[in-house]
Amino acid sequence: MITKCIRPSTLGEALEVLSQQGNNGQLIAGGTDLMIEIRHHQYGKNTLIDISHLKELRFIEIGEQEISIGAGTRFSDIVNHQEMKAICKGLWEACKSVGSPQIRNAGTIGGNICNGSPAADSVPPLLALDAQVTIKSSKKTRTTALKDLYMDKGKIALEADELLHTIRFRKPQKGESISFEKLGLRRALAIARLSCAVFISLEEGDKIREVRIATGAMGRYPQREEGIERLLMGETLDEPLIEMGIQELSHIARLRLGSRRSAAFKCEAIQGLFDKALKRAAKEAKSHDFYSFNG
Repeated sequence: MITKCIRPSTLGEALEVLSQQGNNGQLIAGGTDLMIEIRHHQYGKNTLIDISHLKELRFIEIGEQEISIGAGTRFSDIVNHQEMKAICKGLWEACKSVGSPQIRNAGTIGGNICNGSPAADSVPPLLALDAQVTIKSSKKTRTTALKDLYMDKGKIALEADELLHTIRFRKPQKGESISFEKLGLRRALAIARLSCAVFISLEEGDKIREVRIATGAMGRYPQREEGIERLLMGETLDEPLIEMGIQELSHIARLRLGSRRSAAFKCEAIQGLFDKALKRAAKEAKSHDFYSFNG
């Protein structure tokens, strides 16, 4: 049960408070998921640590080779960032699909990651971008791959005194693109029933230099589909290859979902989502308009 709220004035102070509180402390930024949890379930922690106002966690930095996003960056910050829309359209679309404008104005990309939801919209495109995350505590800073952060549904590899600080990934270059497709119960305000993101890097003749694929809501947490990536890597992108990838992904979905009630639907639906995401990524990778911010 929450009995008090602490509002540190700096990131350093927040890390010290987090260390002092141990397992009793709970970070809150946007609170769009956490407040529902607190109101509707018995909550085991007693102290909220409010980091929603910390400018040290709210930034978007686009360099020559790398993009960095602070964990406290709001979804609306990304949606309103026109350069992000041009360079990382799939990630931009994923952030735009999150909830309502009110949710996007409050919810943070770091919270979306740390909540550990299988259906987190921003995570599949970040996985497909091979994102790395920087994690801080009062004692140390460490970096790990985002894909290694997920342990199980609602469970990520963060210690009680650690805070997610930055998400980093290589900036897409000429011949590269990231796409995102989502299937919900309705057009707006829908949690994803299934999602798919594809990053692709193409050489001349549509040969696949690199491809990374990630799915959401197709297991206990969002994850990379590395088996499909190996199947496509180095091959020429054509309809037979796409069909081979579609069938293999459907097979993986059947194994992963087992006897769940949603299994039959998702095994069928993922085929269309992947087909659309892969073709969109390839089309945008070859589009001259895509490079308007890259010169």
